[in-house]
Parts: sequence; C-alpha cells; structure tokens
Amino acid sequence: MCDERKEKTGEAVPLTREYTEITVVGEDDTGLIAGVTNLLFERGINIEDLNQAVRDDVFRMTTRVDTSEMVCTREKLRKDLDELGDDLGVDVRVRFPSDREAQRMAVLVTKESHCLEAIFDAQNEDELGAEVSVVIGNHSELKRLADEHDVPFHDVGDEKGTPDEGRILELLEEYDIDLVVLARYMRILSPDVVFRYENRIINVHPSLLPSFPGAEAYMQAIEEGVRVAGVTAHYVTTDLDQGPIIAQRVFNVPPEAEVEDLQGIGQPLEADALLEAIDLHLKDKIAVHRGRTQLRDGEEARLGAPERLNEMLPDEPRDRSPVDARAEE
Repeated sequence: MCDERKEKTGEAVPLTREYTEITVVGEDDTGLIAGVTNLLFERGINIEDLNQAVRDDVFRMTTRVDTSEMVCTREKLRKDLDELGDDLGVDVRVRFPSDREAQRMAVLVTKESHCLEAIFDAQNEDELGAEVSVVIGNHSELKRLADEHDVPFHDVGDEKGTPDEGRILELLEEYDIDLVVLARYMRILSPDVVFRYENRIINVHPSLLPSFPGAEAYMQAIEEGVRVAGVTAHYVTTDLDQGPIIAQRVFNVPPEAEVEDLQGIGQPLEADALLEAIDLHLKDKIAVHRGRTQLRDGEEARLGAPERLNEMLPDEPRDRSPVDARAEE
C-alpha cells in the first residue's frame, strides 16, 4: 500500500463531476478486472461505476472511481497502474477531472469542410470551450483550413484514404486529447480506438438516427420517400451509428428533392448539432445512462427541435384509457 499522503484537492465539488476515469484496453485475458480492482482497493479508492466489454478480441474496462480519500498521490497511482498494465499486457490510462482547465480536442476529417469551419469559428469567437489541438485527416484536402488557423494537421491516410489507426492513437496521446470530434470523418473507428475514448468521441450523422445509418444517408432518405429528415450528433460506440444520441435537428424534405438539395439544407444543421453536442459535453451537462444521454440535474438545454414546435402540435383528441375515465367520474 502506498505510504504517501493524499494530496490536497481544494474545495469539494459534486462527486458526479469529480470521478476519476481509469480505462484499460488490451487483448482479452483472465484476471484483468481483479488485478485493477484489487490495486484500487489497496489504495483506498472507491469504485463508483465499472463497465467492461470485449469486441473483436479487444478487452475494454472503464472504471469511474472516487479518489478523494485515496492514500497515495496522483503521480503514485499513475505509476502503479502503469506497472500493473505492463505486467498484464494492457494499456491503462487515468484521467483526473481537474488535470487541466482547458480541455484539448482532436478533430478528425475527410474532405467536407463545413463542420471543421464551424468549430474554428466557434473557437475564434471564444464560444468553443476547448482548444483544437490537432486536426487529423485521412485525406489532405483540409490541411489548408487547419493551416489558416495555426492548428497542426496530420494526414494519416494512404492513397485510397485508408487511415493508419495506430498513428491516430499515437497522435491522440501525443497531444493529450480529452475529446475526439468526427467532423464528417467518413471512416469507421475500430474498437481499439473507441474503447480508449468511451463517451469521449462525438460524431455527426446526416439522418435522424436510428433511421438511415451508414453511408449515403441523404440518398437513403430520398429513396424511402420521407417527408421529414434531419441530422444527429451522438457518442461513438463500436456499433455503427448506434451510440447515445446527444442532439438532433430536423427539416422538411422539399418535393422532388435530390441529394444535393438535402445536403444544402442539412450541412448547416450538421454543424449546428455538432457544436451543441460539443458544448454539452465540455460543460458536463449530460450523462450517459444505460445507453441513453440525459441532462444532469438542474441543467437546461435544447437537445431537439425548438420549443415553439410544441405550440404548433395539436393537443386533442387524446385516447382515454379505462383508468383515466374512472378517474374523471
């Protein structure tokens, strides 16, 4: 057990926002969970939440713990977990919520610029709440835009745009990234990336998920003849376009619309929904519970359509169940 004194953390803050996050990722094997939980117990650290999964033989465990009463320093805990990870053959990472005031963001892109432009505009207006530390692309088209804003750009794609995920992970670690934003990044992230940044990767998809997941969402909407379409910002999971939904925007589909028409309407909404999702995440206004996002107690935000839409909806007639009818008698 550590013999070093617990470091002072200052004034108390709500525990729900001060949990330390420990992520373990590596090849699936027995004893991984016990190894980590035993180490935490020995250091007086209380486990508040533990979630583990295996996908494509990749093991992931995310643990949120209360370190306010631990009997060692943060540096000692990191060192001990690093050594344990070496012994177990896994990657162990620790994130303390107060490690830094300004969070660092990595933006992953392909060729479409509208979402990246909106992020840079928000940063320039001091409305982003984070620092765009790096832009990572699987093509080089948006390097010019990153250069204009003095943000490092790294092209990790080959001639076909296939990304080198090992290099992506290296860059995310090199720039000490807190939040990964997929700004119309047209590639699927593997569990090796997703597991390391659970509930810290935000994507925007051009449909009202869960409808029309995957590629060519606007085309899917046209082919199905929908009258209302939209966009969705959501957390990324290992299941394509099925992560917890954060924010959505909706619009009417014009008669005889083509894909270009929906893109023209949808792209500004994609940027708008993505920025709102980023803002909610950075301000810690939302939490993920059982695969769904919900606003934290006392928080207010617009996650969907404007409230004025409710005023336009009819409120009668309503079905009255036998229970309702008896209550009126």
